[in-house]
Amino acid sequence: MRVIASSIRKGNVLEQDGKLYVVLSAENIHPGKGTPVSQIEMRRISDGVKISERYKTTDQVEKATIEERNYTFLYEDGEGFHFMEPESFDQVQVTKDVIGNSAPYLAENMVVKLSMHDTVAVAITLPQRATLEVVETEPVTKGQTASSSYKPAVLSNGVRTAVPPHVGVGTRIVVLTEDGSYVERAKD
Repeated sequence: MRVIASSIRKGNVLEQDGKLYVVLSAENIHPGKGTPVSQIEMRRISDGVKISERYKTTDQVEKATIEERNYTFLYEDGEGFHFMEPESFDQVQVTKDVIGNSAPYLAENMVVKLSMHDTVAVAITLPQRATLEVVETEPVTKGQTASSSYKPAVLSNGVRTAVPPHVGVGTRIVVLTEDGSYVERAKD
């Protein structure tokens, strides 16, 4: 499907010279003089090479057809991450390049959205929030109220974050999977 370059957004998948590229960032630049351009940074899916391209905003680019489907995370091994399609029970293996920073948040039986091109996973979307346990932090200081001062903590998945002073070791908290930031104490 051919589209104009200015309509490309982060996460889109483009096809160039028979190879697939996932868009990491797309910026439309309108200089005071001259033609407006779209600066697109992409990663080639086959080997992970990053490239940067500049198109006129009206240039046509080939956008690959992507199908988003829910998959259940099974396990990780030396070959990559394994997911199962819940209706057909088809299993898909996804490389570490595609998973990227999302890896620590993947939990067994977690339902994620995989963007598929034919039978190849090109992108992953995690649930917005994850519930994890605090395994290491400074002790609770008596009399310290929930002020704006946060303290460092390590979560059960190894991610470092900042938590309010009243959160101690063993507390289950909800964090955003996008950046690991603290949202609230877990309700369970």
